[in-house]
Amino acid sequence: MRKLTIILFLALLLPSVYAQNPKVPLKDNTNLKVDTRVIPDKSDRNNDFYDNEETFLLPVQELFIGGEIENPGMVDFTKLTKRSVIVKEALLSGDTGNKFVGAYRYDGYSLFDILKDRVLKKKNAADFRPIIDLYVEIENARGEKVVLSWGEIYYPNFLHNVIIATGVMRIVPSKSKDLWPLPAESRLIVGQDLISERNISSPVKITIISYPRKYVVNREISPLISEKVNVFLGEKPVDSFTILPADLQKETLHTVFYGKGRGIHSTQPFTGVYLKDFLKNRVDLNQKNLRTALVICAGIDGYRSVYTLSEIMNRSDQEEVLIVPCQAEKDGGNFRIFPSCDFFSDRAVKALSEIRIEVR
Repeated sequence: MRKLTIILFLALLLPSVYAQNPKVPLKDNTNLKVDTRVIPDKSDRNNDFYDNEETFLLPVQELFIGGEIENPGMVDFTKLTKRSVIVKEALLSGDTGNKFVGAYRYDGYSLFDILKDRVLKKKNAADFRPIIDLYVEIENARGEKVVLSWGEIYYPNFLHNVIIATGVMRIVPSKSKDLWPLPAESRLIVGQDLISERNISSPVKITIISYPRKYVVNREISPLISEKVNVFLGEKPVDSFTILPADLQKETLHTVFYGKGRGIHSTQPFTGVYLKDFLKNRVDLNQKNLRTALVICAGIDGYRSVYTLSEIMNRSDQEEVLIVPCQAEKDGGNFRIFPSCDFFSDRAVKALSEIRIEVR
């Protein structure tokens, strides 16, 4: 009888305790299954911080790959290597600042692996053979869509950072014991994003596209110099410059400048201004733009590269893209683009003549 009285007393007490102290963890109430193949290190015996909790399985949708490729079709996940990405997720939240969602380890299959054996068939290959103007659109059944540049998938310094997640583990703080909410479905996870607006649920389709705008390609221009850079929002001209704004802070980034075709170019640092600082007063960082806006950088000779607005303006890794003034150069002046986020130098545009922001 005494034991029963104590149990009833505790049952009445616990709700009020939680109301006063919301950090008391609630038992997870999702219907997700625990992945019994992954054994959590509950006692924290090893030095891995990212294996301490249960891993939950996320229901996966069939995924179709299409677009400018010779071999469209469904993805066979059973043939792919499983990868892991750790992220701290946050979302846009109006005037109140960004909203923290939680910290997680996601397990799944990288877009690098998913797209690796798809044979490209660029619509504009006759005019422009380089693959740096490619991007992918990723959609789910709800009609949500995001874009990623080909460079984000195949050119970064650290590979396999964009995955279709089929499992998730909370990264639980050792003192507060906060249990972050779990997603209920498979997710696209873009590991380098600071704000996680591109992490959409249950992707069902990936489309590979070459940027469709026509540029006149003339590799015989000599000297290769563009006196002015024009800036567009879609079709609308919004700015042009012959010198960089004086109020933008100059930055120096050290690099080993190495091309996919020609190998080593130099080991000299680049000094310029962050492209994100130049663009920040010219484009809104809302959900639609973070998800679907492209930034196209084109040279006077027709060479161009495609970035996403998110990879320029929304990075968690501080691997930035520079606008570099180079007025003294007779081959590639007066400005160039340098992507420190890339392993290869291929998206570095010389004789920059145009920056164009487009929402797809």
